[in-house]
Amino acid sequence: MTKTSRNNLQLAIDGPAGAGKSTVAQMVAHELGMFYLDTGAMYRVISYKVLKNRVLPEDELAVTKIAQETEIAFDHSNRDIVLCDGEIVSNQIRTPEVSRTVSIVAAYAGVREQLVKSQRLEAAKGNVVMDGRDIGTFVLPDADIKIFLTASTEERATRRLQEIKATGIDTTYQEVLKDMKNRDRSDSEREHSPLRPAEDSIIIDTTQLSIEEVVKKIVSLVLNTRNAK
Repeated sequence: MTKTSRNNLQLAIDGPAGAGKSTVAQMVAHELGMFYLDTGAMYRVISYKVLKNRVLPEDELAVTKIAQETEIAFDHSNRDIVLCDGEIVSNQIRTPEVSRTVSIVAAYAGVREQLVKSQRLEAAKGNVVMDGRDIGTFVLPDADIKIFLTASTEERATRRLQEIKATGIDTTYQEVLKDMKNRDRSDSEREHSPLRPAEDSIIIDTTQLSIEEVVKKIVSLVLNTRNAK
C-alpha cells in the first residue's frame, strides 16, 4: 500500500462536521505515537479572526489577506490548545458563530492555498495523522491510508451540541442541526476541493460505533500498513 518512496507514514482522515474526525485522529495519533494536526481548527482560527476584526466573511480579498497574515500554532505538549497570533483561542473557535462562518471562509481558494502550504510542511516532518475535509483528495493525495468517517446528520448534530455545551456556550439542538445541514451543503458544493471520499479511501460509518471501536479499526489498519512497508 506504499504510495511514495518517503520514509514517514501519512494517515488522512476526512469526513463531514461532527463525524468524530478530530477526536478519533487525536486518539489514533496518541496510540501510535504519531503527530496530529487538526486542519479544521486552522480554518476556524481564520474564521474567528475574521469575526473578531469585523470583516465581512463574504469579502474574499479581505478574508484571504487575514489568512496570509495570521500565525496559527499548536501546543505540542497539549493538543487541545490552539493559538492565533499567540492568543489561546481553543474555546473561541468552537462557537456557533464561528461554525456558521467557517464554511464560507474555507471555500476561498486563497485561504485554502495558504493553509495547505502549512499543512504539507508539517506532514513532511514525520509520521502524521491529519484530519479535515479534503486531506485524502487534495492536501495529501499520496497518503498511505485514507479514512472517510461519516454518520447520520442527526447523530453528528447531537455530538456537536455536546461539544458546544461543554465549552459553556448555550445553544439548541435545532440550531446545531440547521448549521450542520448548511455546512454539509456548503462543503460538498464548493468549487475548490469539495467534500467527498477519495477513490481509495476506506469509509467507516460511525453512527452505531463508539469512539474506541473506530480508533481500534484505524489503528489496526495503520499497524498492518506499517508491517507491509
